Amino acid sequence: MAKILIVDDAAFMRITIKNMLKKSAHEVVGEAENGKVAIERYKALAPDIVTMDITMPELDGLQALREIIAINPSANVIMVSAMGQEAMVREAIMSGAKGFIVKPFKEEGILSAIDKLA
Repeated sequence: MAKILIVDDAAFMRITIKNMLKKSAHEVVGEAENGKVAIERYKALAPDIVTMDITMPELDGLQALREIIAINPSANVIMVSAMGQEAMVREAIMSGAKGFIVKPFKEEGILSAIDKLA
């Protein structure tokens, strides 16, 4: 069972991912609505896995990813974004993301990506 932090500026998306994860053996330990809050919650909660949106206010997901990797180089961050352009995916992976899921996604896609890291 993995402890998961869900990061997305859209409350409905956090709820959607949380509901998908409730059906699995994983535990949602926290949520964040932007990259700045995500970094604070990452430090406080020490989750096993982070699902991270890219486009968010205050601090975007790529910047938050880089800061989390600076805190913990082996952090498990899965980018979840509608921005599926090849360059964005490449930048996320090169910055330390362990996976990339394009919205809209199916429940199996989220659970599969998380199970691979758990």
